Amino acid sequence: MGRSAQRKGADGERELANLLKEYGFEVRRGQVFNHESDMVGLDKIHPEVKRVEKLNVVTAMKQAVTESQIRNDGLPTVFHRRNREEWLVTMRLTDWIELYRKWNT
Repeated sequence: MGRSAQRKGADGERELANLLKEYGFEVRRGQVFNHESDMVGLDKIHPEVKRVEKLNVVTAMKQAVTESQIRNDGLPTVFHRRNREEWLVTMRLTDWIELYRKWNT
């Protein structure tokens, strides 16, 4: 991964952290050198943050699944967006069902 792509990824993580803070979430961008997730502070969610023009969502989800299993920090979730587009959130259906059932009880 080139420096430009790394910088864009870091910018995306900062952007999403700031947006989530505006909504009242106590989050911060993770520190890769400390082996943290892309975003820290979303309980029971393992966030994988991608700000790219072309996203292979299956590959991104596999990365989120692998890292969530290693860190045991929550449901693998991909937050992603293209330039000038809104943020989207992708989860596996089984994880969404688990989350929705807990929310609805």
